[in-house]
This record gives sequence, C-alpha cells and structure tokens, in this order.
Amino acid sequence: MRGIASFQRFTSPRALLFRSPSSRPPPPYHHSPSKPYSPLLAQSLLPSITRFRSLQTDASPVVVSEDDSFGKKQVISLTPQLYDYILSNVREPPILRELREETATMKGSQMLVSPDQAQLLAMLVQILGANRCIEVGVFTGYSSLAVALVLPESGYLVACEKDAKCLEIAKKYYELAGVSHKVDVKQALAADTLKSLLDKGEGCSYDFAFLDADKRKYDEYFEYLLQLV
Repeated sequence: MRGIASFQRFTSPRALLFRSPSSRPPPPYHHSPSKPYSPLLAQSLLPSITRFRSLQTDASPVVVSEDDSFGKKQVISLTPQLYDYILSNVREPPILRELREETATMKGSQMLVSPDQAQLLAMLVQILGANRCIEVGVFTGYSSLAVALVLPESGYLVACEKDAKCLEIAKKYYELAGVSHKVDVKQALAADTLKSLLDKGEGCSYDFAFLDADKRKYDEYFEYLLQLV
C-alpha cells in the first residue's frame, strides 16, 4: 500500500511518496548517534514574534517572513498571524537552525524547505518507522538532514543533487550532526541515479521519498520513485 501527498501551500510544489505504516514502533528522535534529542527538553523554538509582509501574485496572496533567516520563503493560503504561530512553535534542532541561517545568506535561499515542513517530513518518517529513504533535490541539505536525524542508526538515505557547491554545505552539516554514515550522496542527474537504483534491483525497497527538484522533470522522477517505494 502506498501513500502519495503533495504540498500546495508553498509557491514551489513538492511531493512525497511513502509506504503504509508498519507495526514497528517509530525510532526515537536522535540529534546525534550518542545523544538522543528530546523535543520537550531540547527543542529550539523560533522567535515568538516574526514580522511578515504580504505580496500579491497573479495566482494568490503570498506571505513572506521579514526575518531573512527564513530565506524569503513565499507561503500561500496562510494569514501572517497563522504562519507566525506555526514558525513560533515548530521544533527545530540547533544544527538545523544553523544550516537554515547559513543558507539564508545564499542566492536562491527561497528554495530552502521551511522549518515546519521539515518537521512534518521528520514526523512522517518516524510514524512510518522508515529505514530506507530517497530525496530528489537536496539543495543545502536542510530537509535531508531533518530526515537523517530521525532515521535509526541502520537507516539509509539516498540524497540526489547535481550542484557541487550546495552539496559541500550539505555534507558539512551531515558531518557536524553525526549522520554522514546514514546519507549516500549521489552527485549526478537525478533521473540517472534513480534509474541506476532500479537497474540494481532496488525496486520496491524504499519506505519514503521526498521530491523537490526540477519541476520540468517531475513526471519522470515521479514514475521512477513509484517503482522504488
């Protein structure tokens, strides 16, 4: 049984593929291999008050946080007050916040997954008890790091990205977070990587996939991922 979901709240669409939850209990949230992360004791809450500005596009109103550390992310279908509440109460480990703030200084920072979306990804991986995951479109590694942090020590994440500069940042934070052993970075065209996984007989062997890459190739990526999950 397979689940498919898409994020329509952001101006850049994303997609998830995942198998149905098993009877296995979800693994604990680990900030590092040796130090468990406690959402209650160690959560890093974002500032309680965040200023927003509203933009108007041809399609819909857009809300953008005036806090540049969020990378000028454009969000639709939410009021500034509601998005302020979400960002003020999301659980973001310090290592993820550090990566977000560094990425916010880069060109194209609006491609960064937001903290609330990353928390949703991590929650889904935990609920599923997922062990093998794929991400297509890594950028600087924020979402893949969020997933890797909650994977068990035996977990495995294929991270597909062609931009070497972005991968340098992602790999630095994988190392700092102590999850490099869980992440298999594939610097190549994602379609080639996904096809190679199928050629190796890895069809139907993955539990979860997150697609956030070149929108023009979504159909191709999606068809490959349907065979891998």
